[in-house]
Amino acid sequence: MEAVEVLTPEVGTKPACAAVGISRARVYRLRARRKIPQAVPRKRPSPPRALKAEERQQVLEVLHSEKFVDKAPQEVYAALLDGGQYVCSIRTMYRLLEANQEVKERRNQLRHPSYSKPELLATAPNQVWSWDITKLLGPVKWTYFYLYVILDIFSRYVVGWMIASQEARVLAQKLIQETVEKQNIQPGQLTIHADRGPSMKSKPVALLLSDLGVTKTHSRPHTSDDNPYSEAQFKTLKYRPDFPERFGSLEDARAFCQDFFSWYNTEHHHSGIGLMTPHAVHYGLAKEVFKAREKVLLAAYETHPERFVRKIPVPLALPQAAWINPPKPAMENENLLH
Repeated sequence: MEAVEVLTPEVGTKPACAAVGISRARVYRLRARRKIPQAVPRKRPSPPRALKAEERQQVLEVLHSEKFVDKAPQEVYAALLDGGQYVCSIRTMYRLLEANQEVKERRNQLRHPSYSKPELLATAPNQVWSWDITKLLGPVKWTYFYLYVILDIFSRYVVGWMIASQEARVLAQKLIQETVEKQNIQPGQLTIHADRGPSMKSKPVALLLSDLGVTKTHSRPHTSDDNPYSEAQFKTLKYRPDFPERFGSLEDARAFCQDFFSWYNTEHHHSGIGLMTPHAVHYGLAKEVFKAREKVLLAAYETHPERFVRKIPVPLALPQAAWINPPKPAMENENLLH
């Protein structure tokens, strides 16, 4: 036993037991009985292939860089090799991350830029437009037609639309320019809101809007509530009873959309604008329609007042404003601070 205790600091408990011919279990039992402290194993020297402290720091800086902060070590390793650089093995990257308590889901570590919530107000037509693109299923699997729609958020009037076999920034540019000209939009009059699709964020569209004096705004990423009017209009389109599961050709899709938008603008009584048609609100006819409805309701009341218990019936109110993300009331904001 004494020989084991002499050898242990030099070679470790296992080799010492093997040299003396005694089991490690017996040594541990005897130590426990005699309360002999276990010998501290000698510190293993770093192998010659180990990274130096400054090299480990360099690897961590690479892993923490903006380019690789949300990438797995395998992805970092491959990307560095493709760029003609080798810093260490994949396993070493994992060991360094583990030592820093960073072995976890790295995709969540990228710091994305913060996006402000758009707050847009329209009190009349042609102040704020919303536009978007939706896919319509083509004749066979994996074929699509792309429907571009520009909508006035105050009147809900579809001021412009186009259907094509592809999504392209030049088509979006063409539709916007033609619609602005058709509606006689003056510089500084209009704001166009869209999501962050490639066509919406494209440089040609941005340059066109700048030349036209049109302000552009965008939704926050993955936030459909920031573009509610376009989303609702597409839902109305696709929930029509006659909306087909697939379109046989681009011409079929264009003919269907032509009929739909004609109905939507001139016949559809929209609940968001006092059951007026978008055409009536957009072109200033809603007040006349309101007065005519008022006369009909008054006549009905005078004929049978007993049928109207509370008061003389009146038409639904005309729209006064349309918001994208209206600001919270001051009282609510104060409550949030306390």
